[in-house]
Amino acid sequence: MAREIHKTAIVSTKAEIDEDVFIGPFCVINDSVVIKKGSRLISNVVVDVNTEIGEECTIYPFASIGLPPQDLKYRNEKTGVKIGRNNIIREYSTIHRASVAGDGLTEVGNSNFLMAYIHIAHDCKIGSATVMANAATLAGHVMVEDFAVIGGLVAIHQFTRIGAYSMVGGFSGIGQDIPPYTMASGARAKLYGLNVIGLKRHGFSDETINILKKVYKILFREKRTLKDALKKIKSDFPDTAEVKRLVEFIEKNKRGICR
Repeated sequence: MAREIHKTAIVSTKAEIDEDVFIGPFCVINDSVVIKKGSRLISNVVVDVNTEIGEECTIYPFASIGLPPQDLKYRNEKTGVKIGRNNIIREYSTIHRASVAGDGLTEVGNSNFLMAYIHIAHDCKIGSATVMANAATLAGHVMVEDFAVIGGLVAIHQFTRIGAYSMVGGFSGIGQDIPPYTMASGARAKLYGLNVIGLKRHGFSDETINILKKVYKILFREKRTLKDALKKIKSDFPDTAEVKRLVEFIEKNKRGICR
C-alpha cells in the first residue's frame, strides 16, 4: 500500500517514512524521525527530532511526541524517543524525549493503550500491553512494567516503578514503588491486595494466585521487616517465575515499597 501524506502536512526531507504510512492533515514531522509501515497519524500530530515510531501505531489528533523534556538541566543534548509497534496514542497525549541523567532514551514498548491527555515524561520506560487511562501523568524516569493498568488522573512521582500486572486506581498519587500483581489506590496510595481479577484475565492459574496471596500476606500483613519477609518467602516457597519476579522487584527498590 502506498504512503499517503496529506498536502497540508509538513514533513522534513530528513525524516524516514515507510510505505503504507498515513500522515493526515496539519501534522508536523521534524528531522531524524522514523515512522514504520502501517502507522497512522490522524491529524495535527507533532513528531519532533530523534523519534522512532514502530509499525502499526495509531496516533490521534493533537498528540505530540519527542518534544524537549521539561527538565531545567536540559541543554538541547541529542536524546530521543523510541515507540514500539501496535500502540494506540489518543488525543492530546505528550511523550517527551529523554534528558541527560539517563540513557538518552524515553521508551514505549508494544501494544499499549495510551488514552487522551496522558503524559510520559523524559526517560520513562513503558513496557508492553499496558493501559494508561485519561490524564494519567508520569514524571521523569518512571518505569511501568508489562500489563500494568494505570487509572485516570493518576500522578506518579519520578523514579517510581509500577510492577507488572498491577493496577493503580484513578485519582491516585504514587510516591513509592507498586509491586507486581497488586492493587493500589489513594491520594497517598496504599496497597489493597492482589489484582486477582486482572491475574485471572491474563490466565494465571488458581494455584499461582493462591501462592501469591500467601506471599502477599507475609510481605504486607504480617509484622515483619521486608528483609525478614523476603528471607521467609525464599525459604518457604518454590522459586516460581511469579514469586521470583515479586522478590526481585522488591529487592531492587530505591524509593521504598508502597505498603
